[in-house]
Amino acid sequence: MDTLARPKLPAKKARRQAPLPLRPPAPAPERARARAGVELASPAVHAEAVRRPRGRPRKTVGELDEGNRRRMLIDAAAHLFRTQGFDATSTRDIAAAAGMHSGSPFYHFESKSALLYTIISDGMEQAALSQQQALAMLPARSPARAQLRALIRHHFEVLLGPHSDFIPVMLYEWRALDAAQRQRIALVKDAYEAEWMPVLKSLARSGALQAEPAVARLFIFGALNWAVQWYDARGGMTLDQLTEQALALFIRED
Repeated sequence: MDTLARPKLPAKKARRQAPLPLRPPAPAPERARARAGVELASPAVHAEAVRRPRGRPRKTVGELDEGNRRRMLIDAAAHLFRTQGFDATSTRDIAAAAGMHSGSPFYHFESKSALLYTIISDGMEQAALSQQQALAMLPARSPARAQLRALIRHHFEVLLGPHSDFIPVMLYEWRALDAAQRQRIALVKDAYEAEWMPVLKSLARSGALQAEPAVARLFIFGALNWAVQWYDARGGMTLDQLTEQALALFIRED
């Protein structure tokens, strides 16, 4: 009798029983991250992340320094224009006051007139923004007198506060601007003063304001702005006390 041949295993089963190749052990940091369930990014993915950073890139030290230098020039020029006048102030004076070389102002501003315009326009835009914020902080439906008080108190802060040089510069050096610059400044100034009109009209309707509102606005700003000539915080009234005096001058008590 022929010897029975040993049956061959099916190919599929033979492949399943074949020993698996040994996998080299992962380095210790990779094993630790694998146990923690952290998926390891491939080098290509990592390179893509490096090429595409999220968010706005940070300014370099040089860029921040240039911004600071520009601000220093504006502040120094505003103080000099206020204390000794636009015509009497040279760019050399401005550079010295800012601690820079004599030619440095022209790196940031093409002329002394351009610097004057920046001082006034930046100041007025910031004043208009802070005035809106002062009104927004009032409780809803505040009476007109409270709104006028907030407007006057804010204007005194603009006139007499720590960053108040631009208002006297605007008042007394206005003619040094060219016609186009004056027109642009006038638009911001008109928008600033227009915030007062609804309050003045409300006070006029109630009888607390005796003058016609548009004329009253001119008188009020003329009186307030003149305070830059005589107000002295040393030994004088506080800005809150000054505000109450102005209210008593402009409107009648209820």
